[in-house]
Amino acid sequence: MIKVGVCGALGKMGQEVCRAVNNAEDMELTAKIDIAGGEGVYKSLEDAVKSEKIDVIVDFTRPDVIFNNAKFCLNNGIKTVIGTTGLNDNQIDELHKLSDEKKAGCMIVPNFSTGAVLMMMFAQQAAKYFDNAEIIELHHNQKKDAPSGTAIKTAKMMSEAKNTFMKGNCAETETITGSRGGTSYADIHIHSVRMPGYIASQEVIFGSSGQVFKIRHDSMDRTCYMDGVLRAVRHIVSKNDFVYGLEKIL
Repeated sequence: MIKVGVCGALGKMGQEVCRAVNNAEDMELTAKIDIAGGEGVYKSLEDAVKSEKIDVIVDFTRPDVIFNNAKFCLNNGIKTVIGTTGLNDNQIDELHKLSDEKKAGCMIVPNFSTGAVLMMMFAQQAAKYFDNAEIIELHHNQKKDAPSGTAIKTAKMMSEAKNTFMKGNCAETETITGSRGGTSYADIHIHSVRMPGYIASQEVIFGSSGQVFKIRHDSMDRTCYMDGVLRAVRHIVSKNDFVYGLEKIL
């Protein structure tokens, strides 16, 4: 039986993860952790680790605490699955080194939806055949980081195909700063929308002379992420390695 702790257990994603773990025949939810506290909820990772046996921590907290949470887990030999986005490249590299050093598995997943992961993989393939591309990501207005981890990961995967996706673009002047979005890997512009009503959506737009090609994914309910979460937990227990992206284990 895999003993799982959930950080951010009282949040919307955290509650779904707790339900999914409780319903999994090979897992046991041994610790719910959330700064808000409450009955049966630990207010800190430290308190949970002192009191409970935990094989894997699944983290859906906040961008400003995830890095320290992950370091604490790895330094204490606890495998971790990270669903919180907002880590930068240097932090990801540091967690990779720490995971290897401590021999504690770590999986960082920008998006747990299999459909969203397939969108990213399809975009990576399409990038070989188009010289121009931009990304629009749309999330609920309580998401604290922008752009989304999914958009950043998509751009990074696409950048493996070529160095720029602005071929032939004219010199630009923004009359309103930021109107062209943020510039990511390989000059891919990412546009972030924050709006009530959305959960998570992303569209990758490719263009060439005479045609536009779009790849889009929409999440309608947070339950769509749970299969990916459980897959990640099972993988990190059995393989005990460092993984960045759910596509690596599909």
